[in-house]
Amino acid sequence: MLEVKPDIILKYFTNLTEKQIAQFEQLFELYSFWNAQINVISRKDIEELYERHVLHSLGIAKVCTFKPGEDVLDVGTGGGFPGIPLAILFPETNFHLVDSIGKKIKVVKEVASALGLENLQADHLRAEQIKNKYNFIVSRAVTRLGEFYPWIQGKFKKESINAIPNGILYLKGGDLAEEIKESKLKAELYPLSAYFEEDFFETKYVVYVPQ
Repeated sequence: MLEVKPDIILKYFTNLTEKQIAQFEQLFELYSFWNAQINVISRKDIEELYERHVLHSLGIAKVCTFKPGEDVLDVGTGGGFPGIPLAILFPETNFHLVDSIGKKIKVVKEVASALGLENLQADHLRAEQIKNKYNFIVSRAVTRLGEFYPWIQGKFKKESINAIPNGILYLKGGDLAEEIKESKLKAELYPLSAYFEEDFFETKYVVYVPQ
């Protein structure tokens, strides 16, 4: 099997522990195995796993450093993005990954278990069914912002302990001006090209919506 290494992660995240590096290294083999059974990443994309899925997910960490004890919800996680890479990077933060497709959550649980991620819980749920409250809600382009917001409205904790107030951190690409205007949300855009030099990130953003 082709061996793909997480060098691109180490290029931008230089303070990883040996355990974190080992966990990131395991991702390619784990996703290659599970993707062959349950398609969670496009087949042609699997060789680009570290750039297009793992590093893309970690773009959120360039905007917000999650604190120990904070609770983060990943809505529509699919195969575990952005939640699994973030859970590796922030082992003392609690991550709750949900998706409405059960077989995708099966992959998330299997990958998290193989990595020994004790700070991650995964559930086959729609966002609207969740009763808990969180410091941050993350997601990767599951729908337009205006449609996404009603799903998670009212699911934020009142107290913020972070450098930035509790809110949404949404990974999205393209020209977002119209979408943000349509959503009527007060959003801040962080271009990922400011943090990562690869061409893939030229039109990619973290959209931050404080609560």
